[in-house]
Amino acid sequence: MKQAFLDYYRCPDEAVDFRLAPGQPNGSAPGYFHFGPGLICYGKSAAGNTEDVTDSLPDAMAQVQLEGSTCVLPFNPTDVADNFRYERYVHRARKPAWKKLTRKIYYSLRPGLPVSLRRHLQRAWLKGWDEAPFPHWPVDRTVDQMFGRLMGLALQASGQVRIPFVWFWPEGRSSCAMMTHDVETASGLEFTHELMDINASFGIRSSFQIIPEARYVASNTILSAIRERCFEVNVHDLRHDGHLYDDRQQFLRAAARINECILRFGSKGFRSGVLYRNLEWYDAFRFSYDMSVPNVAHLDPQQGGCCTVMPYFVGNILELPVTTTQDYSLFHILGSYSIELWLEQISQIMQQHGLISFIVHPDYLDTPKARDTYTALLGHLASLRTEAQLWTALPGEVDTWWRQRSKMTLVPHENGWRVEGFGAERARVAYAMLKNDKVTYLLD
Repeated sequence: MKQAFLDYYRCPDEAVDFRLAPGQPNGSAPGYFHFGPGLICYGKSAAGNTEDVTDSLPDAMAQVQLEGSTCVLPFNPTDVADNFRYERYVHRARKPAWKKLTRKIYYSLRPGLPVSLRRHLQRAWLKGWDEAPFPHWPVDRTVDQMFGRLMGLALQASGQVRIPFVWFWPEGRSSCAMMTHDVETASGLEFTHELMDINASFGIRSSFQIIPEARYVASNTILSAIRERCFEVNVHDLRHDGHLYDDRQQFLRAAARINECILRFGSKGFRSGVLYRNLEWYDAFRFSYDMSVPNVAHLDPQQGGCCTVMPYFVGNILELPVTTTQDYSLFHILGSYSIELWLEQISQIMQQHGLISFIVHPDYLDTPKARDTYTALLGHLASLRTEAQLWTALPGEVDTWWRQRSKMTLVPHENGWRVEGFGAERARVAYAMLKNDKVTYLLD
């Protein structure tokens, strides 16, 4: 009932008390409902729900009851969070045969198609993306805002002035940013050395996702050169052909080879090609973290999105969601070489103290205006690191921290609280408080 909330905040178990309202329809089908103004949830609710997002969703907040220090809820928050994080709210109807054939033909031809043609085909395929009512574009914070509203209810019910929790990032950093590069072509692989020079000039290290069995050969010399400069090497799909999740048995064979590539590359992380994904099958993987789930997937071939700007666990795998628009989509789908969209996304994510994660392909930094756009982004991140205490980290560093934090506990200490657990010296105690009926955070 409250496990996802406790995992999110790492607050003391006794600080909050949530209980499911009697009559919660366990046998009913999940659907959409509001949890207060503007916050759309998906799951089973005693307040009712609808199959589609409409302007008049039932509001579960109206049925919340505070009984002493207990919050009685008409839905299970952990189930709702999982429905979004696993993208279970997306109706995956069986694709018609012509669509499957079209996709198969496209990916067989894709390596030889010029970008100018690909972008026209993709714009046609994505037509109407900006009319989707949910998830919210350009950043969806549904899961994070749901937990925030639950924290507000817990504060009201308990009568506590503030509830302590383990701050989200080490050393009290405000948010986290990580840069990743998916290498799709031989020319992109050749550009990795120059790209590392560009990144290093701003003091930002990044990870390179390498395709192990198609398109090019990444020698051990190249992989070692990346690691020797303290950048990361991760595995990018198997063949990047768009078919990884087409069939369960085929997937299991591919997953076994991907696990071998993880060992061969000395990697901890993975990203699928074109962000195709099926989180229900992740138990076949043996890597530590994945970076394949977009926050909002309006501009991706597979629709959906995890609706959170925070890392989360899928079994033993840590998901580091893609929370900003890819460079390819910005340049070639939206036709923009401005960083304004990225700035808007950064601002919204930092309001939530979340993870700002980027995919920038070395393959598409082949023009001066593309490189100028990218260096402008790096300059902005470098300034935020100084002025706003942004943590710029490698994916592996985020994985290590989030795993440590997931095992930390708060214990009373003198007149306050102390964090215990491996890595606790980097952790900070924070407090959630109500100010003008809104939850605010204060670092100790």
